[in-house]
Amino acid sequence: MIDRIEQLLERVEKPARYTGGEMNTEVKPIAQAEVSFAFCFPDTYEVAMSHLGMKILYDILNALPYAVCERVCMPWIDMLEGMRRENIPLFSLESRTALNRFDIVGFTLQYEMSYTNILEMLSLGGIPVKSAARVESDPIVVAGGPCAYNPEPLHAFIDAFMLGDGEEVIVKVTDAVHDGRKQGLARLEILRRLAGIPGVYVPAFYSARYHGDGTLQSFDPIDAAAPATVTKCCVADLDAAAYPGAIPVPYTQIVHDRIMLEIMRGCTRGCRFCQAGMLYRPVRERSVDRLLQLAEQLVDSTGYEEISLSSLSSGDYSKLSELCQKLMERFASRRVSISLPSLRIDSVVGDSLAQTQKVKKTSLTFAPEAGTQRLRDVINKGVTQTDLLSRLREAFEGGWNSVKLYFMIGLPTETQADLEGIAHLAREAVNAYYAVPKGQRAKGLRVTCSASVFVPKPFTPFQWNAQDTMETVRAKQAELRRMLNLRGVTFHWHDPSVSLLEACFAVGDRRLADVLYRAWELGCRLDGWSDQFRYDLWMRAFADCNLDPAFYANRERGAQELLPWDFIDIGVTKAYLRLEAERALRAETTPDCREGCNGCGIERIEGLCTICG
Repeated sequence: MIDRIEQLLERVEKPARYTGGEMNTEVKPIAQAEVSFAFCFPDTYEVAMSHLGMKILYDILNALPYAVCERVCMPWIDMLEGMRRENIPLFSLESRTALNRFDIVGFTLQYEMSYTNILEMLSLGGIPVKSAARVESDPIVVAGGPCAYNPEPLHAFIDAFMLGDGEEVIVKVTDAVHDGRKQGLARLEILRRLAGIPGVYVPAFYSARYHGDGTLQSFDPIDAAAPATVTKCCVADLDAAAYPGAIPVPYTQIVHDRIMLEIMRGCTRGCRFCQAGMLYRPVRERSVDRLLQLAEQLVDSTGYEEISLSSLSSGDYSKLSELCQKLMERFASRRVSISLPSLRIDSVVGDSLAQTQKVKKTSLTFAPEAGTQRLRDVINKGVTQTDLLSRLREAFEGGWNSVKLYFMIGLPTETQADLEGIAHLAREAVNAYYAVPKGQRAKGLRVTCSASVFVPKPFTPFQWNAQDTMETVRAKQAELRRMLNLRGVTFHWHDPSVSLLEACFAVGDRRLADVLYRAWELGCRLDGWSDQFRYDLWMRAFADCNLDPAFYANRERGAQELLPWDFIDIGVTKAYLRLEAERALRAETTPDCREGCNGCGIERIEGLCTICG
């Protein structure tokens, strides 16, 4: 097979996507491993190799003396067609082992539009796409990541889902499969063992029933091994948590080609549209000393010249200024720059920006999310226009000339005035730049305004809300294109048909598995890439399954409706989310949890009370 792969690589675009052999990869003899794990990223190599979670879990699994973990990515169209034509199964990067030869095949679920890629990868790897069709010799197929918090649209394809932080639960799952195979247990018994691990959901052990109007009537376990409630996993101490000191360095350019240093996990700000802010509570920080140690190891082992300080809101890290100063002192002579993504407008980042600009200025990113104060209060953004303009002035006076502003359209209660507010903020950003004396400002202003489409997400106060119809979204986008036709301003927007599908699968139930399977049969794959997305085939798949996408995306849900993900406990209670939804309608803000407990419920999860408090 290796010879045929080599011949195929000569005929495809970017063969480095498939060669493996990168610096810092783990190459362990797979034949000698007691248990093998294929870590599958359901998108192309460039996206996969930019994902921090994969690097962390890859390092953890390969540190187990009895295990081997190898990477598998979604091939691009030319490689897909060649592999089908040449009858070459999907293989791992490290040893080119066929996917169906692994004991465990694990997918990370980062984006709803990658779901057809999962089906394609299973099929190409010689694994039955549907769980029910798998036999004893087939791998156990698992999945985790943020999209696993509504696992139901994938219930027919994934044997077990891991909910929450993966550092510890992925070892427990690997050990359970390892021990089960060693003991000669049947596949069903191994799945029962997995269901007994906290944070693991095995969909085959549950049953769903529906009302005549299509809403969920009941969802219950049908096997004694399955708990009625699945509680997320949470790593309490980030300093003690595993983190790689060396990561694979690609031969080809990837999306985020730099060191990603996770400085903290979680966010207490409580933005009502933000799923991550609810899922990853409570806030946990890494110490400055630990981060400096990791940075030293990663710079030495990779040769990268940029360190990105990664978190949901880097500006909220309690010792950001100290960290930036020490990183710059340590690495300035080596020309290693520091970048600060995900900055909140009201974060105190002046000193940190002054430190990070000493080597190289990178574009600053801020997320006002909404154009007016009223709507920012609705979504509990907790920042003002004064905050934004103050930070922009600081940036432009500090020598920055490139700023990205992220907005969202279609938010609950949005009005025409809110859309006009986006254009007003863009004009104010331009004015802030030109307010800096000509000799003191950097040349070439670039203000990029991006407007995504609101997608209702599970475990947020807006999980009950409807998404705007595509016609409404298109009208709003056209209005913004007109208003943002300004010198120095570039406007980016999202395809509303893609956002419709995102909403369907974000809040969908088990019946969407049939739609997903049918769409894949019709040829849908790589849907996250605009040139591959086929809206017509997706609509045909919905029609063939007698389901209406508007039922999922464009429908308000009742406060008492049973939701497909209600059996999962993330710590934050449904009652708290409902309270926040009601506050949103009154444009009433909720303070940051760090200013005092708001009673979200996270303290109920054992071991987290002291962190939350």
